[in-house]
Amino acid sequence: MSAAAPLTAPNLFGYRKYWAERLTPAPFLPMSREEMEALGWDRCDVILVTGDAYVDHPSFGMAIVGRVLESQGFRVGIIAQPDWRSTADFERLGEPTLFFGVTAGNMDSMVNRYTADRRVRHDDAYTPDGEGGRRPDRSVIVYSQRVREAFAGTPIVIGGIEASLRRIAHFDYWQEKVRRSILLDSRADLLVFGNGERQTVEIAHRLAAGESPADLVDVRGTAFVGHRAASADGAWTEIDSTHIDTPGRVEPHPDPYAMQPERAPRSGSPPEPGVNVVRFTRRVPKADRDRSYIRLPGWDEVRDDPVLYAHASRILHTEANPGNSRPLVQRHGSRDVWLNPPPVPLTSAEMDAIYELPFQRRPHPRYGDARIPAYEMIRFSVTIQRGCFGGCTFCSITEHEGRVIQNRSEQSILREIETIRDTVPGFTGVISDLGGPTANMYRLACRSREIEAACRRPSCVYPGICPNLNTDHTPLIRLYRKARALPGIKKVLIASGVRYDLAVESPEYVRELAQHHVGGYLKIAPEAISEGPLSKMMKPGIGSYYRFKKLFDRYSKAAGKEQYLIPYFIAAHPGTTDEDMLELALWLKKNGFRADQVQAFLPGPMATATAMYHSGKNPLKRVARDSEDVPIPKGLKIRRLHKAFLRYHDPENWPMLRDALRRMGREDLIGNGKQHLVPRFQPKGTGKAPEGRRAPRGRKKPFRTQHVR
Repeated sequence: MSAAAPLTAPNLFGYRKYWAERLTPAPFLPMSREEMEALGWDRCDVILVTGDAYVDHPSFGMAIVGRVLESQGFRVGIIAQPDWRSTADFERLGEPTLFFGVTAGNMDSMVNRYTADRRVRHDDAYTPDGEGGRRPDRSVIVYSQRVREAFAGTPIVIGGIEASLRRIAHFDYWQEKVRRSILLDSRADLLVFGNGERQTVEIAHRLAAGESPADLVDVRGTAFVGHRAASADGAWTEIDSTHIDTPGRVEPHPDPYAMQPERAPRSGSPPEPGVNVVRFTRRVPKADRDRSYIRLPGWDEVRDDPVLYAHASRILHTEANPGNSRPLVQRHGSRDVWLNPPPVPLTSAEMDAIYELPFQRRPHPRYGDARIPAYEMIRFSVTIQRGCFGGCTFCSITEHEGRVIQNRSEQSILREIETIRDTVPGFTGVISDLGGPTANMYRLACRSREIEAACRRPSCVYPGICPNLNTDHTPLIRLYRKARALPGIKKVLIASGVRYDLAVESPEYVRELAQHHVGGYLKIAPEAISEGPLSKMMKPGIGSYYRFKKLFDRYSKAAGKEQYLIPYFIAAHPGTTDEDMLELALWLKKNGFRADQVQAFLPGPMATATAMYHSGKNPLKRVARDSEDVPIPKGLKIRRLHKAFLRYHDPENWPMLRDALRRMGREDLIGNGKQHLVPRFQPKGTGKAPEGRRAPRGRKKPFRTQHVR
């Protein structure tokens, strides 16, 4: 078999500029008619609607998309946090010549509004002064519907993480049901998934050239409702997903290239008009990939059958590599939702150009002196890369940004640090972070582009580090050294999560980190210590943590610094039993960790762990009806118990933990000695059911909060 050709795409900044280039750029993208008139605009070409306050900073998705479109010559306006109860705010800038772009913002609106226990949050970090309630639930749907009411014929393109993770039928934790693709509920014309620069620029130029949204069925990284035109010779090959991964009894594997007789379509899934469908069982010969697609079980099927849902999730994740993925199709009633392959990753030159666009790096002046907490956290930080090949099943980074690392050049990063130093008000010489989805995947990649393009592994580091992965941290070490050597830079901190199983492959990186880039505490994320949950998270064993801790402590001591690791853990993750949480609680107590806040697993749409939560099956392996059953901590009672194990030191949790320990046959852990997990006494005014006696007067307090999550 010949080597796969590397993926290429037109240069993001190679398009001919739109005619309105002479009217741009704008100091801030306009949010009002008055600002448009001051710029000499009679209308906008693109209007972006977002659930976040408008902060013109490259850490805010709508600012990036807006500035990238502006760089192409388009006039871009922003409607930030509109009142969704009427169409008035959506009409503020008039009708755009090309399209409305709609997003919930940097966060999913449901995650932003509700805790993992479905309690309403009373604040919003992306809103002036942290005020809660400024965006609706399922913002993309609501905003799109208001736009459609105000401007019925104007194209709508939805995107951002909320749309991206709901592009097919998905389990909704807040309703405990499988919802259909957000494309249908929003009534949008196109959905952009993943990082959206390539797709959005192509859509804008093609609409400007006179094409309609119905013509844009071939844009990578997009989803649409409808059907494709036939290929040049009139044939598309449809692959039934159940022949790639059979969700029934496990049967002997057939010859993967053997063509089978054509069979009837699955119920409710007729072939699209104008498409000559040929069916076969497992894999398409490489020459036919460009003319084949995979049909997933329909929405009604995955809605009613959790095993089929897990199967569909597995197929979606195995078809996530831009180098070898095929379009996916899922029937929703009488219509098909098509998902094109993911976008081609950005080059370093394209990344540099994006992050060096003329961002003001501060909130829009209309907010005055209001404090926007999310901006305060990132205003002195610098993004150095995108993507993550870790594949953690509970995380949405891979589904959204992809597992291919996209890097900026060293020179571009250093220029941005100098820009912050010279232009951002309040800068004191401390860069708060050099990172991205992770701290230490900068310039790490597969040693072979051909192998990378053919790979279907969900993770490059689980169950162990792939031998084809380059783990050389030298470029990152060099970047750290040059960054802190810049004039006027006193300190460069690393706040992004360190992937410690990769870090131990480079002791020199750990030394650099410990001696120069930690402010006393470094947060890392083991997430669990037992094999049961770790195997369902695709996280390394606790041995990697110990190896990293040994190096970190050694180099901190050599530098004369007293520094500590703060480990993050997740309660109630699929695969976790009460015994696993007890083991973790004993480990925390032994190592002196007392969490002030804890995190419970939140089943986000499209995550692999969510498929486990919903189905009780493990889609990391071939899904069959008699395959592995995964223990699922469901229900408020068990979720609260698992959180209580993480906060074993809190007297409010002691009655619950005593009951659990007795039920588990571990009453030996109830007592007042150091070897016990919880005491027999209950301080007055705490817990629901005081037991035993109070601690004697004068005894030291039984706990002191040390670490937070």
